Amino acid sequence: MTRCLEFIFWKRSMESRQHLIAHNKLNYVRGQRPDVPCILCAVREDHPEVASLEVYRDNHFLVSINLYPYNPGHLMLVPLRHVEWPDELSDEEALSLHQLQKRCLGVLRQLYPACGFNIGYNLGECGGGSIAHLHLHIVPRFRNETGFMTSIGQTHIMVETPEEMQTRIRQVFAEAAP
Repeated sequence: MTRCLEFIFWKRSMESRQHLIAHNKLNYVRGQRPDVPCILCAVREDHPEVASLEVYRDNHFLVSINLYPYNPGHLMLVPLRHVEWPDELSDEEALSLHQLQKRCLGVLRQLYPACGFNIGYNLGECGGGSIAHLHLHIVPRFRNETGFMTSIGQTHIMVETPEEMQTRIRQVFAEAAP
């Protein structure tokens, strides 16, 4: 698998701007994805064609690093049962999700110097959802995360690969058993 930080620099012939291309996401953006009915169900089933960045699993949910993270520590909490909307969760699953969210926040606070978090869903196509399987995002936010590259180059630089995040976060989950 290509690493998140591998970029190609190039110049457009008509402009002198430099562009960073995250070539590992290009196929995804073009719609070239594994031939599976649901990518998150395939992650759950450890399908050989699908990259798994799972760090934790309980009776109702799995926790995975986002393959294309916005920031270091970007997690997704995914129901093991295929559902598309929060109101499809049973009361037991909803309580389990809340408890797991609290646990994930503790793990992330232990590993990263985040000064805040974005937590939420992208539901339905018009809500920004690109996967029809419910998943809750937890994105650590850092003081001064908007720097030169973000402001001028409109490019976000990751300082840790998803695989490195997976190793670190999986270790903390294992050490902090409930």
